[in-house]
Amino acid sequence: MSTSGRVGVVGAGLVGLAVARRLAQLGADVTVLEKEDDLATHQSGHNSGVVHAGLYYQPGSLKATLCRRGAALLREFCAEHSLELREIGKVVVARDEAERGRLAAIEERAKANGVPGVRWLEPAALHELEPNVTGVAALHSPTTAIVDYRAVARAMADDVRAAGGRVLFASPVTAVDPAGVGGVALHAGAEWYRFDRVVLCAGLQSDVVARLAGDDVGPAIVPFRGEYYRLVPERADLVRGLVYPVPDPAYPFLGVHLTPRVDGSVDIGPNAVLAAAREGYRRRDVSLRELADVLRWPGARRLFRQHWQAGAREMRGSLSKRAFVAAARAYVPDLRTLDVVRAPAGVRAQAVDADGSLVDDFRISQLGPVTAVRNAPSPAATSSLAIAEHIVDRLVAVI
Repeated sequence: MSTSGRVGVVGAGLVGLAVARRLAQLGADVTVLEKEDDLATHQSGHNSGVVHAGLYYQPGSLKATLCRRGAALLREFCAEHSLELREIGKVVVARDEAERGRLAAIEERAKANGVPGVRWLEPAALHELEPNVTGVAALHSPTTAIVDYRAVARAMADDVRAAGGRVLFASPVTAVDPAGVGGVALHAGAEWYRFDRVVLCAGLQSDVVARLAGDDVGPAIVPFRGEYYRLVPERADLVRGLVYPVPDPAYPFLGVHLTPRVDGSVDIGPNAVLAAAREGYRRRDVSLRELADVLRWPGARRLFRQHWQAGAREMRGSLSKRAFVAAARAYVPDLRTLDVVRAPAGVRAQAVDADGSLVDDFRISQLGPVTAVRNAPSPAATSSLAIAEHIVDRLVAVI
């Protein structure tokens, strides 16, 4: 299969780079436009580094199908590019009988999604696998892995360039005209570009850029900061693999978990607190203009009215190191407050519909020659190469 034509890709995170890579390797003239001075500056470079196996997602959803496909493609990609990807496994731990019931539902989803090797653990088997972890039951996913996603992004960009594409930095998009003369007219940095097709993969700015292209139906992005702590090196052996809670079905966030990284460190987190700026990685990062933009979206106001109590609890917990560690101690009782130091935070681009509902699945919309990735939260990093297949295969049919 081959294609041709000028294609612009907005965003040099994992999804944008994966789309550009696939297009370039199929023969398209590809230009990636990135507003920052480097690759994977936001969500792609501020995540937990997990290669998800596909346990949680609704069978048949894009998340389920693209996560399973994406994990396989990512393993192949890392092998081809000599990048470390380690299958350290994950346990999802139930603390009580109510969570045991929800864990059983996750086991059924995992089986429906074709996740390999998943097995149920009673407390003795959990202790054998993770001696410092406690729970009434657990689900073990042996193929869940970890990787350095910044390294993956660099390798993807190298592939784009090797296939003749360009990656341009310091090029924030300020105007998109889908009906421009000679194709889509796009203003980025100080230049105007013309493309036959454009794919918007703008992450935290996805709704802003989509509106520039005339796609103002929604959803809108509400940024949630995820804060982390990190185990001090001498306590990094408290866990052998990934340790996750049973997620609350009311929220798309997975809750505080323990995450070993490929560099040997172990992170604890994240929580989920409303960020006061789209790229508000620090508590002092505040943009009144961006906050007002969020609050203008009726879905955001409805979301806050519905869930203000949960938000207040998260905010209180984020202000107390002791409370944060206590959440993780529910799974690792030997964890102490002095065992952790603060680690860098991330910001999740959570899409919210006009009715206040949190968008859980990937959402990709089409406006003439413009494709907009409107929602790509976790497991988008795992799924990035499969998301690229999904998008590009549809573009190939019309280019």
